[in-house]
Amino acid sequence: MDENRLASDGSALLEEIRGWARELGFSQLGVSDIDLGEHADHLERWLAAGYQGEMQWMGSHGTKRSQPQELVPGTCRVLSLRMDYLNDGAEPLTVLEDPNKAYIARYTLGRDYHKLIRKRLAQLAKRIEESLGGGQYRAFVDSAPVLERALAEKAGLGWIAKNTMLINQDAGSWFFLGEIYTDLPLPPDPPQTSKHCGTCQACIDICPTKAFVEPFVLDARRCISYLTIEHKGSIDPELRPLMGNRIFGCDDCQLVCPWNKFATPSAEPDFQPRHGLDDRGLLELFAWDEETWAARTEGSALRRIGYERWLRNLAIALGNAPNSADVVQALRLRKDFPSELVQEHVRWALERHGAQ
Repeated sequence: MDENRLASDGSALLEEIRGWARELGFSQLGVSDIDLGEHADHLERWLAAGYQGEMQWMGSHGTKRSQPQELVPGTCRVLSLRMDYLNDGAEPLTVLEDPNKAYIARYTLGRDYHKLIRKRLAQLAKRIEESLGGGQYRAFVDSAPVLERALAEKAGLGWIAKNTMLINQDAGSWFFLGEIYTDLPLPPDPPQTSKHCGTCQACIDICPTKAFVEPFVLDARRCISYLTIEHKGSIDPELRPLMGNRIFGCDDCQLVCPWNKFATPSAEPDFQPRHGLDDRGLLELFAWDEETWAARTEGSALRRIGYERWLRNLAIALGNAPNSADVVQALRLRKDFPSELVQEHVRWALERHGAQ
């Protein structure tokens, strides 16, 4: 490895790396050290309160999540990168306000971001390695115990806001994060030390299920994103009416954030909506058989919930939809679906409409 170049001109090298990152479609790159002390304490308190729900993996890796050098020995720096994903699909609020439509979180309307970003991170790491003639690099995109928002905040990419998301003052929060762990002692960027939420708590006030215990603390067990994606079983009947027409994820706390007025649409074609899923009717999606569902979610993050939970989530949304003969008929057609989970939520939805 060209240690002389790294030692004598680390800042120039970092600017060159930022240029390579932009060429690969990343919006920003920052570098941090690996000291995550205060974030580690916050994680421990959050886990102790049980706010992770069924996400036992959040606490199953010891201190590797908050100690990057334990996850990848030799790590002394983390390159944090963001990639914008806001697309040109249907206006989110218009879909949310139509109870006959299905709302799907905007991040999942295109191709699965995991594969795309991981590939780009690998390309960036290879270019750095070739330029320096060595070094250690390992890329992550939601694929390992990594405190990505904490690392991004340390790298100066934004601040962890009251809605627990990372906000960038020039780009809002509609972006993905990815990381490269490395043993290169690159010069760290100035960390984001101030939070610019002020007295605003629009995200807390808008949350349909009141999932925020307090500013900066989310009880995942009440979060619609958790309920529709991570939670595998029956959804609390008390929460079902509050979920509205949200069938995969929830963007409410981003949609009301004033900082997102600075967000710009992504230039990445793979993040554009596929199969019209940005503006589909609930009845149409509920009528898909498993083969159709598999074909139209291929290569999408929607695949992670499986067909059974897809129907569970849609049954809840139809229970919250305006009463109509078509809605009741669609639900009745699923009454005997070979899954107790689906049957339970269909029965609930029919009862909401005064039907059996």
